[in-house]
Amino acid sequence: MIILGLSCFYHDSAAAIIKDGEIIAAAQEERFTRKKHDNNFPYKSINYCLDSLGIAINEVDLIVFYEKPIIKFGRILEQHTLHFPKSIKIFFDTIPNWILQKLRIREILRNELHYHNQIKFIPHHLSHAAASYYTSPFKKASILTLDGVGEWATTTCGYAKDHKIFLKKQINFPHSLGLFYSAMTAYLGFAVNNDEYKVMGLSAYGKNPKEYYKKIKSLIKLNSDGSFQLDTKYFSFEYQEKMFNHHLCKLLGGPSRKKHSEMIPRFENIAAATQQVFEETLFFMLKNFIKNTLLII
Repeated sequence: MIILGLSCFYHDSAAAIIKDGEIIAAAQEERFTRKKHDNNFPYKSINYCLDSLGIAINEVDLIVFYEKPIIKFGRILEQHTLHFPKSIKIFFDTIPNWILQKLRIREILRNELHYHNQIKFIPHHLSHAAASYYTSPFKKASILTLDGVGEWATTTCGYAKDHKIFLKKQINFPHSLGLFYSAMTAYLGFAVNNDEYKVMGLSAYGKNPKEYYKKIKSLIKLNSDGSFQLDTKYFSFEYQEKMFNHHLCKLLGGPSRKKHSEMIPRFENIAAATQQVFEETLFFMLKNFIKNTLLII
């Protein structure tokens, strides 16, 4: 069986092809177009994958897309409705892209590729879990996935056994460690979905993070069941492109860093405290859910 996996229209479009359970080829579109984080439909990556097997598109038995766009669109509509009228600008900025591209994946595959076989859409976090588990040497494993947000889920936990994945619990938007880290990335003057690694690197330069640790720690509530909640008062990613608001600036004692401005100790210490809080929250979740999944697997 030949399966072609695709992602596109968000960031880092890519394609991968599998034959009888073996990964034959995989590539991001940016490798061919030379456009960093290219999010366009991955024509070149698809052709690369097909050429790697020497086949035509309709020799592919199944195309799998990395998320369920209709469910994600439903979440976005609910999110914008809940925050109307604050969300009206970002709503009108994003809706055309959904109407023209993201909700038309099946149509695009049929019309642009002239593909006639089966197409499936799988949950975003199941894609993350599969990418980790099926490329690992393990027959059974505990699984924890975290990112910004998929359809609704920002975090899932479960287990894998005998080549099957079971995601049993999830934390939903807007409570997201990924969006927390991206918001702090933006506060520190870096680009979201691109420069988060710079925050991690910058954190090593913080000499006195204690001044900010408790403040940043207060942004995340840890629950007894191993889950967490963000204090959404400080964030604005639900209703505008800017990911944080004036409450966060007040909490951290000053305005955010301007892009390309001088890096000063204050921002280094904030980065260090951010990294510490992120890691503590992650290991808090790991310790709690692994105890439960180990009993199952």
